[in-house]
Amino acid sequence: MVWKDIVVSTWVLLRGLTRERRHWGDFPEILKRQDCDAAVYTIDLPGNGGLNAQESPLQVSEMAESCRHQLRELGIAPPYYVVAMSLGAMVAVAWATRNPEEIGGCVLINTSLRPFSPFHHRLRPRNYLKLASLLLPGCDPHFRESVILQITSNRPISPERLSEWTDYARQNPVSSRNALRQLLAAVRYQPPSAKPLPPVLVLCSRQDRLVDFRCSRTLAARWHSAFAEHLSAGHDLPLDDAPWVAEQIGRWLRDSIPTRLSGNL
Repeated sequence: MVWKDIVVSTWVLLRGLTRERRHWGDFPEILKRQDCDAAVYTIDLPGNGGLNAQESPLQVSEMAESCRHQLRELGIAPPYYVVAMSLGAMVAVAWATRNPEEIGGCVLINTSLRPFSPFHHRLRPRNYLKLASLLLPGCDPHFRESVILQITSNRPISPERLSEWTDYARQNPVSSRNALRQLLAAVRYQPPSAKPLPPVLVLCSRQDRLVDFRCSRTLAARWHSAFAEHLSAGHDLPLDDAPWVAEQIGRWLRDSIPTRLSGNL
């Protein structure tokens, strides 16, 4: 599916807890191939990636303000179409709620929101001890990234991928303090009960081992949003099946976003 008739120009991609822009892998290119006129930007949340020296805010709304500031500094004007995962999706919701005129649409992947789902669905109990161990100072980057891949991906762990992600962790280490602050921000965030004004697509993974897929189902039902569910991928849906994510976004755009021409997609 090619979106040549869709009026979309600027995509912004946001990752989740302790993740950085490079963790998107080849997904930005897969997304861009659908519409060569589109620009795709990956940016980091404060405390992660190239911003790892910054202190992570305790408020999701402050993370959204950081994203807005980064794009302004780059001279990238709205409207933005945001694809965001987990904590990044909470940031996208806060952004679309506070500044809806800047957001053309949001794709929320495997996220959860406090008023709609209980805590044991938002973070599956089987992961509590594993995640706590990863927050300890001095945790070996190779071990940490191996555990994260085990929790978030349902694919066999690729030695090349593990080595790549370990390099990211060593180059741009996320402090235990920042990881904890991001977790607290995610746990505490509570958006308005009403859906943000921009169009929303909710995507989830039925076999997500980190966040219960029912969180996304419930969110989409409460907000009457577009929804699609992958039957086998893990929490890191763009890693496990990037083409499927791009295809779902294409269908959503066809149904939700104005077209340039009347031709078929």
